[in-house]
Amino acid sequence: MKMPPEPSKTRKKFSVHLLAQGDVKVFQELAHEVWPITYKDVLSKDQISYMLEMMYSKEALRQQQQDGCDLYLLQADKHSIGFLSLQHNKDNSGKTKVQKIYVLTEFQGTGAGRFLMNFAIKQAKKQGAAAVFLNVNRYNKALYFYEHFGFKNMFSEDNDIGNGYLMEDYVMEMPITSA
Repeated sequence: MKMPPEPSKTRKKFSVHLLAQGDVKVFQELAHEVWPITYKDVLSKDQISYMLEMMYSKEALRQQQQDGCDLYLLQADKHSIGFLSLQHNKDNSGKTKVQKIYVLTEFQGTGAGRFLMNFAIKQAKKQGAAAVFLNVNRYNKALYFYEHFGFKNMFSEDNDIGNGYLMEDYVMEMPITSA
């Protein structure tokens, strides 16, 4: 993976690109860079490793694409700095689920996350979704980003993901307005 440009607090030119079916290598590399930093104070190293393999192996990502998830890369100056996964009409709910949204740590605070979330909402609107929802670890600092964006905590859930591990999440939702 190419080294991204040095981040700065000045506005970058961001762009988002849909990955072709099966084209998951950069997505996977970014996950392996972002996750250990994002979850170091929340999950054990063993659980992080387990979840990276479970959710970000090439096979897992390709299966997610086959199951209807759109995988996107966020770029700044033609370097990949983040990623997004969307699943429209999740479980026939009429809502779009943000399955994954991450930005390299050094690009947090540059507007990259906001750009990516605005893109997700725009895609949901194109699909006619009534709302956008997501799961977020109850101890993840990103919780405040979602609240600031207008997401509301709908409920808590614990999901057994195997190997003795739980995902302890809030399910957050934001209605989509037609404006």
